[in-house]
Amino acid sequence: MNVPQLVWALTIVLIVALVLFDFFFHVRKAHIPTLREAAIWSAFYVGVALLFGVAVTVFGGTKPGLEYFAGYVTEKALSVDNLFVFLVIIGSFAVPRADQQKVLLFGIVFALIARTGLIFVGAALINAFAWVFYLFGLILLITAGQLIKPDDDDRGADNLVIRLARRFLRTTDDYDGDKLITVQNGKRMLTPMLLVMVAIGGTDILFALDSIPAIFGLTQDVYIVFTATAFSLLGLRQLYFLIDGLLDRLIYLHYGLAAILAFIGVKLFLHALHENNVPFINDGEPVDVVEVSTPVSLGVIVALLVVTTVASLVSPRGKVKNAIGNARRHATSYLNKAYYGEEAAEREKAFAKLCREEQQIKEMPAKYRAMIRREEELMDLLRKAHAEHDRYLAEEAQT
Repeated sequence: MNVPQLVWALTIVLIVALVLFDFFFHVRKAHIPTLREAAIWSAFYVGVALLFGVAVTVFGGTKPGLEYFAGYVTEKALSVDNLFVFLVIIGSFAVPRADQQKVLLFGIVFALIARTGLIFVGAALINAFAWVFYLFGLILLITAGQLIKPDDDDRGADNLVIRLARRFLRTTDDYDGDKLITVQNGKRMLTPMLLVMVAIGGTDILFALDSIPAIFGLTQDVYIVFTATAFSLLGLRQLYFLIDGLLDRLIYLHYGLAAILAFIGVKLFLHALHENNVPFINDGEPVDVVEVSTPVSLGVIVALLVVTTVASLVSPRGKVKNAIGNARRHATSYLNKAYYGEEAAEREKAFAKLCREEQQIKEMPAKYRAMIRREEELMDLLRKAHAEHDRYLAEEAQT
C-alpha cells in the first residue's frame, strides 16, 4: 500500500495526540480509576482502532484492511499477555494504586518508541535479506514453545532486566508520590518509581522480540505494521484496570497465543520458501509451496483466541486460580498502607474482595488444593490481613 508522507504525518499526529490526551486528562492527576471509567475508555480506544481499520479498508483496499485487523488482533492479544508480567512487576514493587497509571503509560510510550525502531529495522532487514523470514519464523516457534511450558506464579517477576535494575539503581525504600527523584536526609536520591519504570521499559523490549516478527508474518507493509502495533498499545492502561482481577482466570490464553505464534511462524517459513534465495535450499531457487492467505490467517487467529478465552472463563480450574491469585494480591496490598494512600474506602473494598476470594478457596474441592503454591505462606498472609483489619476496626470504634 503506497501511503503518502502527509498521511504518515497525520497518523503520527493522531497517535501522539491520543497519548497526550490520555496523560493530561486521565493520568496527570493521580487517582484510582473506577471499573466504569476503565470500561468506557477501553471501549473508546478499541473503537478508534476499529474505525481506523475501516478507513484503511475503504481507502487502501480489502487486502490491507484484512492485514491491519489480523495484525491488530494479534498484537492486542500479545499485549494482554504482557499485562500478566506488568501485574507481577507492579505487585513486586508495591507501586501505590493511584500511581500505577503513570507507570503503565510510561510503559506504553516506551514500548511504542522501541517497537517503532524495531519495525523499521525489521523492514530494512526484510528488504535486504529474504532469509530474515526464516529467522523470524524460528523466533516465533521458539517463543511458542516457551509459552506452553508449565506456568509459574512468579512469571516475569525476576527477569534479567529487573535483576540488573535492582543491582545498579540504588533507591529509597519508600515512594514519594510519582516522583523519580526525591530528597532524603538532605541528599537527592532515586525513588523506587524509577526502578519500576526501568523494569517495565526493559521488559517491553523483550516483548517486542516476538511481537514484531509476529506481525511481519501477517503483513510486510510498514504502515500497517506500525499502525496496528500502535493502536494495540493505546488503551492498554485502561485494559489493565479493567481486567486485572480476571487475569489469573485466563489460564488457557497462553496456549492460544502459543498456537497463534506457531501458526504465524509456519506461515513465515512458507513465505520464506516461496521467496527463497538461500543457496543450500533448493539451489537458491524459490520453492513452490502453498501460502496462507490473510483471510485464513485472521480466521485462525480469532478462532484460537475465542476458544481459549471462553474455555478459560468457564473452567473451574481458572476460577480457583483466579481466587488464589487475587487473594494473595489483595492481602499483600491491604497490609501495605501506602498502596491505597488516603483511599480508605478502596482499601476496605479490597478487604471485602479478599474475604470473598478466601471463601472460594475454602469451598474449593480437595483436588484443587494442589494448585495453591506455598500454601502455608498464603494462609499466613491471610491471617495477617485479618489481624490488621481487626486492629483497624478497633481503632475506628475508639474514634
